[in-house]
Amino acid sequence: MRIQSREQTEQGRERVELVPETLDDLWHLTYVLEPGDTVSGDTTRRIQRNDDQMRDTGGEREPMWVALRVEDVEFAKFANRLRVSGEIVGCSREDQLDFHHTLNVEPNTEIEVEKWWKPDQEERLQDAVEATENPDVAIATVEEGEAHLHTVAQYGTEERATITATTGKGDYARPRDELFAELTDVLRRQDVDAYILAGPGFTKQDALDYIQDEAPEVAENMSVVDTSGVGDRGVHEVLKRGAVEEVQAETRIAEEADRIDELTKRIAEGAKVAYGPDSVAEAADFGAVEELLVLDEHLRRERSAAEWSVDVDEIIETTEQKGGEVVVFSGEFDPGQQLANLGGIAALLRYRIE
Repeated sequence: MRIQSREQTEQGRERVELVPETLDDLWHLTYVLEPGDTVSGDTTRRIQRNDDQMRDTGGEREPMWVALRVEDVEFAKFANRLRVSGEIVGCSREDQLDFHHTLNVEPNTEIEVEKWWKPDQEERLQDAVEATENPDVAIATVEEGEAHLHTVAQYGTEERATITATTGKGDYARPRDELFAELTDVLRRQDVDAYILAGPGFTKQDALDYIQDEAPEVAENMSVVDTSGVGDRGVHEVLKRGAVEEVQAETRIAEEADRIDELTKRIAEGAKVAYGPDSVAEAADFGAVEELLVLDEHLRRERSAAEWSVDVDEIIETTEQKGGEVVVFSGEFDPGQQLANLGGIAALLRYRIE
C-alpha cells in the first residue's frame, strides 16, 4: 500500500489518498472501509442518451470522477478487484448525483478515503504500507559454483547478492563450503520472516545441510523449491509456482496458530483467559487484557450491523488504553475459524478474573 497524502477534514474525519498495490492491499481495505465512509476515484458509468443528435442505444460508458457514500464492500478475489458500492455524493457530472454506483478498485488504482479512522484500521493500513516497503521473504537460488539472493516485497523482487566460485576439481577450485559459507552469511544479514532455497539438482540440498549446521535459526524458517535455473530465471520459477504466497501465508498462520494454541491451552486449564463478547468486554474494563484476539469478519459485521450486546470498538479502545495488544485474525485460515467457534473474540489475560 502506498499513501500519497493525508488531510484532516470536517468533524474529526481524515482524508487519505492511497494506492493499493497488491491483492493483499485490496483485502486489507475490505476491513478498513465501512458504511458511511466516503470513497472517491475515477470510474466509468453508463449514461442514458436520447436526444436529437443521438438515438437511445441503451447508454454508453463515460469516464468520470465520483465520490460514494459507502454502503457495501466486497472483495472479489478471483476478479482481482474490490467492489465499493454506494450513493454518489460527488461527481464530475452533476446529473449523476444521488444515483447508486459501484467503484471497481484494482491494484494500482488511486482512491481517496475519508472517514473516522479507528485504531485497528490505522494499524491495518500501516501494516499494509510496511509490507510493501519491507522485504519479508528472501529467495536464494544455488547451483554448482554460483548462488544468488533476491528479496521479495509483496510481488516485486530485488537482487541483493551474487556469489560465484569455481568449485569441484582444478587448480583454482574452491571448496564448496566456501560458497555455502558466503551464502549463509548473506542470508543471516537479511531482515526477513522466511527463506526459500531453490535451484536445480542436488547442490541446493547440500547447501541446506550446511545452513542447518551453521545457521539453524535460518534453516528453521526455510523451505526448498525445485527450479531448472538460478538467478532471475530461478526466482521467476519460484514466483510462478506461488511459493512466496504460500510462505507468507504460512508465516501469518503460524503466528495466529501460536496464539490460538495458547488460548485453547488456557481454556482447558481454566487459566487466564476470556472468550465471547461479554466476558472479553468485562476483562477489558478491568484492564486485564494482555492480548485481544478478534476475527476480521466479526469486526466488520459488528461495525455495520451490530449483533453483540457490547460495542466492539469500545472493547478495542479500552484494551489499547490499558496497555493491551489487539490482534486481528484472518477468517481465511484455520486459526481464525477456531476463533470463530469461540464467538469471534477472545483474550489472553494478565490475571484471572473470577
